[in-house]
Amino acid sequence: MAEVAKDLAAGTIGGAAQLIVGHPFDTIKVKLQSQPVPPPGQLPRYSGAIDAVKQTLAAEGPRGLYKGMGAPLATVAALNAVLFTVRGQMEALLRSEPGAPLTVNQQVIAGAGAGVAVSILATPTELIKCRLQAQGAAVASVAGPGGTVTAALKYTGPMDVAKQVLRSEGGVKGLFKGLIPTMGREVPGNAAMFGVYEAMKQYFAGGTDTSGLGRGSMIMAGGIAGGAFWISVYPTDVIKSAIQIDDYKNPKYSGSTDAFKKILKAEGVGGLYKGFGPAMARSVPANAACFLAYEIVRSSLG
Repeated sequence: MAEVAKDLAAGTIGGAAQLIVGHPFDTIKVKLQSQPVPPPGQLPRYSGAIDAVKQTLAAEGPRGLYKGMGAPLATVAALNAVLFTVRGQMEALLRSEPGAPLTVNQQVIAGAGAGVAVSILATPTELIKCRLQAQGAAVASVAGPGGTVTAALKYTGPMDVAKQVLRSEGGVKGLFKGLIPTMGREVPGNAAMFGVYEAMKQYFAGGTDTSGLGRGSMIMAGGIAGGAFWISVYPTDVIKSAIQIDDYKNPKYSGSTDAFKKILKAEGVGGLYKGFGPAMARSVPANAACFLAYEIVRSSLG
């Protein structure tokens, strides 16, 4: 139980560091993913990541980049505590003897197991976050006789999203919309991330004993591992976002496979990588911060 408590504490602080560093990048990623395909002859709402940042700052100010952070901030303790605690328990099961270092392949297995557990908590959080971030991309200024009118926001905040979904989209089941693609992202993504993290630590340490690694090496290993997460699962994340922001009464997609086919048909392979630049730009510093904070706290706890 003492080891579990240490992983809970370190995972919580690591997750908070990850969220603070990475959320603005995540907002831009979702805005790019969720913008509709423009009619023939018209330009998309955002021409790219930089344009999305400029428009967000102009319309909403710096706070717009942190829109939707309330939901993940409220659950970051649970999500990262589960991720690192389950990973820690998986490590204990996989060790040949107490204290023995794990191989890269064993870390891949531990990461996959942690991904299964965290998917259940992540799905409602992701749905709320994506709804709030996407509505910023959908709200447009409309010119009328009285001047420019801004469309009313559908959601006023994270709790309002949850209330509306529970009331109008099938109750608790509605909050778990997108569970399958979320698992399709978290299981292989965390397998790749923890596997690459261990591989990079062993590379920098020159062997399996990584206890003496400096903070610079841990930052590098964490950043590279975060990039590995998104490289391995990004199209799945696009599909997840598309399903979670899809209209409940008039859905565009019947499921993950249908979303994949329609996005591919309408936008080509590039449609499955919308927002990839911001995702990678976020992942490297955010995961570097997460792993560094986790390792520092975990080491200080003994």
